[in-house]
Amino acid sequence: MEQPNLTYIEKLAGNDEVFKNKFIAILKDEFPIEKEEYYNSLNASKTNETALIVHKLKHKLNILGLEEAYGLSVTYEEELKKGDTSLAPKFTSILDTIESYLNTI
Repeated sequence: MEQPNLTYIEKLAGNDEVFKNKFIAILKDEFPIEKEEYYNSLNASKTNETALIVHKLKHKLNILGLEEAYGLSVTYEEELKKGDTSLAPKFTSILDTIESYLNTI
């Protein structure tokens, strides 16, 4: 499984360490909230609402260099709009990987 990284953020920030740290702080603040929203809507079987949250989260996957996970999230978002939650276990694994990574940086 691919691992999150800061390559995109580092390219975007260049030598601006303050910008880089603010960007990371925003990720660390927003991710747990969006992850909780995701689980709440998924557990409530609100698939359209869950799709909207996956849409927000997928951009964080891209920012963290998770190209394969981003692709899966695009598919998952579309499947959720049809009421299909079969990709939930794979998406959960991705979210757990990101959470672990964010706790280390």
